[in-house]
Amino acid sequence: MTKLITAFALFVCSLLAAQGQEASASKTGSQFDQGMGKAFGLWKEGKNSEASDLFERIAAVETTTWLPNYYVALVNTTSAFRTKDKEKIKVLLSKAQTALDTEMVKDQNNAELYVMQAMINTAWIVYDPMTNGQKLSGSTMGLYAKAEAIAPNNPRVVFSKAEFEIGSAKFWGKDIKPMCAQIDKAIGLFSTFQPETAFSPSWGLDRALEAQKNCQ
Repeated sequence: MTKLITAFALFVCSLLAAQGQEASASKTGSQFDQGMGKAFGLWKEGKNSEASDLFERIAAVETTTWLPNYYVALVNTTSAFRTKDKEKIKVLLSKAQTALDTEMVKDQNNAELYVMQAMINTAWIVYDPMTNGQKLSGSTMGLYAKAEAIAPNNPRVVFSKAEFEIGSAKFWGKDIKPMCAQIDKAIGLFSTFQPETAFSPSWGLDRALEAQKNCQ
């Protein structure tokens, strides 16, 4: 579990590096662009609560886009991985889940939302592996299966599913070579993947490269 927590801490850094260019690139433009850019800037500065609050305010106004609530969920989930206070973790994951639920009701055909739900589940497993490991592992794999069915060439889908499976395989002493092959595949997909918008998720490559090293 320590390795998993460390991996997600590194993931936060790589995510901010990947998404940070949008924050600086959107100081001009629409009110939505400016707001999202400011929220990314706050997040990059480590002001997670302020960033989450701003994404939440944007989501309340911009109800036709899933992205602000997605980032409310992502900010709070990644914060939970870096927090040791169990009561605070519960508050963070509750906020993440509420934001994600708002978008899942609107759209059950968005692979990024299923990956986000799987991340929230993983955070709960790390929070209490003895209780939540058995309870959530199967449903988490089901989420990745749904995401894969919708977007089989989305690199975050391929990589995140493989990473989760590696954690399970190591726990049970199983061969991780098939999952490592999927990580190689994901890295190839990252090279051609084009986000739909400037603020669409683009994170994951640095984390996949680190996982690839661990496989070797």
